[in-house]
Amino acid sequence: MGLLVDGQWQDQWYDTKKHGGEFVRESAQLRDWVGEGSAYPAEPDRYHLYVALACPWAHRALIMRKLKGLESLIGVSHVSPLMLDKGWTYRQDEGSSGDPINGVAYHYELYTLNDPHYTGRVTVPVLWDKERRAIVNNESADLVRMFNQVFDGLTGNDLDFYPDDLRAVIDEVNADVYDNVNNGVYKTGFATEQRVYEKHVHALFEALDRLEKRLDRQRYLAGEWLTEADIRLFTTLVRFDAVYYGHFKCNFRRIEDYPNLANYLRELYQWPGIAETVNMDHIKRHYYYSHDTINPTRIVPTGPLLDFSRAHDRERLPGQGIRRR
Repeated sequence: MGLLVDGQWQDQWYDTKKHGGEFVRESAQLRDWVGEGSAYPAEPDRYHLYVALACPWAHRALIMRKLKGLESLIGVSHVSPLMLDKGWTYRQDEGSSGDPINGVAYHYELYTLNDPHYTGRVTVPVLWDKERRAIVNNESADLVRMFNQVFDGLTGNDLDFYPDDLRAVIDEVNADVYDNVNNGVYKTGFATEQRVYEKHVHALFEALDRLEKRLDRQRYLAGEWLTEADIRLFTTLVRFDAVYYGHFKCNFRRIEDYPNLANYLRELYQWPGIAETVNMDHIKRHYYYSHDTINPTRIVPTGPLLDFSRAHDRERLPGQGIRRR
């Protein structure tokens, strides 16, 4: 893990000592928008999505690209799962797709192509504008919202993962899930003080307990409809038992030990198009091999044996599924 300082790459892990043992995630800096009135109009074959198949934040955008039928409009490239002294790379011998758009070897080069003096963390996902040769946005939450709506006029896809009447509840759930689950596993796993670790691991499992109860009384996080809130939770849940439980010491319980969350996870995995966005080889190799401060031997475990294609008990009723505009 590293960052750019005035356009120069530096191999620096997060400075938890500065924050009393806490991992503090930096906010995304590049937040332009595609759409009417923007410098970035919604056009076919203009944008390219750069992702890491291992990364839960990038995974959100990849799922939305799939569910909204954007594959023919927005190309995609993925990095190698190994994030070492030069950060994310496009080495094809390590499992990357390569970069057919800009031909860069390292992901940070996209940031310096966009701004030769960029300072900040080099993250995925990135939405790239091939015409202006610029990064449009590197915030996954923004990309999920963009993909949900701004290209509908080109695709005719009217599925709506952020319906007007559900936005308040979606935003409320997102806030809890982001702080305590999506980012909570990182605040737990990257903690470098015992008291900090214990604070966040308790907060994480208290949040999972709340979600388990929520899914006992309703089908999805916002009610009867699948929304972006479910996609944002899914990308953490699908990694949990394979990585976060052991590697990040989030080991009170597995997701498999929660009846509602486990069945919900399998339902979402089996939703048409979602399973093909999950690459467990990339997920495990990235976390266990790249985080040598946590796993200095870099041994990647062969287990656990997970079967997300098993039957689940959350059969949809007529009228349930995804809202349309």
